[in-house]
Amino acid sequence: MTPPGDDPADHPPPDAIPVRDHGRAGRNLPAAIGVGVGLFVALVVTLGWFNLGFVLLMAVALALGTVEVWQAMRRIGIHAAIVPIVVGTVAIIIGSYQANLEHRVSTNTWMLAILGLTVLASLVWRMPRGADGYLRDVAGSMLIIGWIPLLGAFASMMLAGNQGPLRVITFLVVIVLADTGGYAVGVVFGRHPMAPRISPKKSWEGFAGSLVLGTAGAVAMMTLFLGQPWWVGAILGVALVLAGACGDLVESLIKRDIGIKDMSSFLPGHGGVMDRLDSLLLAAPVAWLIMLIFVPGG
Repeated sequence: MTPPGDDPADHPPPDAIPVRDHGRAGRNLPAAIGVGVGLFVALVVTLGWFNLGFVLLMAVALALGTVEVWQAMRRIGIHAAIVPIVVGTVAIIIGSYQANLEHRVSTNTWMLAILGLTVLASLVWRMPRGADGYLRDVAGSMLIIGWIPLLGAFASMMLAGNQGPLRVITFLVVIVLADTGGYAVGVVFGRHPMAPRISPKKSWEGFAGSLVLGTAGAVAMMTLFLGQPWWVGAILGVALVLAGACGDLVESLIKRDIGIKDMSSFLPGHGGVMDRLDSLLLAAPVAWLIMLIFVPGG
């Protein structure tokens, strides 16, 4: 979830339509804040009172993310097998939730089975187009599968544990606070580039803001709601901030290689769905593993 304006270094291609200058923030800040708050509230409400709604939101978001990356890849001649990927993504998220409710098969078993079938279908789907570019296109498909449905599935695995909604809310709160701290501190105090060859506008000062606010949020959630010692929250906070920062940079590298600024313009003030999911995806397996180890019932 790249903070609005914290990653304007991914320059659009020369033929891109000029965008309106929104100052140092780099985005339409009121729109970005409105969309961000709306999405966060929707996620928390569904996790608190309508878990199936959260699962459906997650399935739609991940499916849209696969479509965005597929469309971006087509700009550089990579044609991934988007139909089986979208079907597999939705099946992984919704099916694993339903399997956990009915206790017919474990969530992990369902996810592994559907991931395997999605890979198989993607390999076969591309065959009719012949050998020319087959390896390139299949590699693109595997990147999408490994990056989006596979990593996103760990959120469903967190939801399947004891106090599942609280686990997922904790994960979301830490990432949102880390993004907020990174954005606020980076815009005001950012002077020293963190990764100038990847995203020159990301600063060490912004990263420090992410680390402080994200870790504070993790400690608060662990001690107040999940009944764990403060140091478990500190471990979770530091690990998720590091993973989230890597997620931001991974997407920046992909966009820079393709030559685009945002994956799409689907979310006003934010760009594409993947511009919101980037840090969440890499942080999800880290959150799942830490809570599996330290929080009973995972």
